[in-house]
Amino acid sequence: MNQTTATIEIGLNAVIVAVREGVPQVVTFAGGGEDEAEGLPFGPFDPLHHRTFESGLRTWVEEQTALTIGYVEQLYTFGDRGRHMTSGDSGPHVVSVGYLALTRKSADSEDVLSQHHSSWRSWYDYFPWEDWRDGRPAMLDRDLLPALHAASGRMPPEAPHSGLGRAERIRLAFGEDEGSWDEERALDRYELIYGAGLVQEALRDGRPEALACPDLPKFGRPMRFDHRRVLATALSRLRGKLKYRPVIFELMPDTFTLTELQQTVEAIFGRHLHKQNFRRLVENAELVEPTGATSTATGGRPAALFRFRREILKERPAPGLRVGGR
Repeated sequence: MNQTTATIEIGLNAVIVAVREGVPQVVTFAGGGEDEAEGLPFGPFDPLHHRTFESGLRTWVEEQTALTIGYVEQLYTFGDRGRHMTSGDSGPHVVSVGYLALTRKSADSEDVLSQHHSSWRSWYDYFPWEDWRDGRPAMLDRDLLPALHAASGRMPPEAPHSGLGRAERIRLAFGEDEGSWDEERALDRYELIYGAGLVQEALRDGRPEALACPDLPKFGRPMRFDHRRVLATALSRLRGKLKYRPVIFELMPDTFTLTELQQTVEAIFGRHLHKQNFRRLVENAELVEPTGATSTATGGRPAALFRFRREILKERPAPGLRVGGR
């Protein structure tokens, strides 16, 4: 009796996030090969050379980007069948352990990355419907939601495992009720769009919904394999984490103005925040303290400089910024 043995390879993915001048950016790696789309830094786990998954991840990141990352946390394990295949591929099934890494973008990092076939790119290039800083994106009601509803109408009914039909999932994920947009549902939104065949990855993966309508607009910039799903997972995680942990300061310089802090928070959440309400929130949370110095970087009136008050980590178990939209 012949038996087929499935071979599994463990991979390591890094979503490296920085914010500079109000733009949330991630490092992408141009790996080349048959699939020319850019991807996240990625490499296999080698148990002979890597003591832990995290040490292996840091090794691959330095090799592919020349960056030394600081804060790292594990996101999720991505192991769906077919997630890493290319045309004619008969290689091992790749199970990827995804990580979120936060860093501060230095002035010379663009040049360093370009020498390693890597670059910074705004994460809103991949999810343009997620940026609400100038209000509800016009493309949502003009293009994306009509295409999503039309595609969903052609699809067979979903299995009722979630208790919600596809139309209800779309309504909840995309905030079709007034004022009900939830920034933490970024992964739900991407998976609905992928499932309807409205991203390039779905067409490349041979999803029937995409093959049936190959000329439909494919929303957002594509990535290699399932790396955009990994990125959407990181986006949802970071937006949620900022509300109960002070990880925003991993993205800030040692000293900063409150305006710079607000712009960084807004960049991550994709929402505009009322200035006075934000400052009141920061003050009540006791997350920062004044340095006594000022900055004239904006060219206007000198602004007070602050720093993260690290004592808060000993005083409260879950210090974060419980921000809300406008």
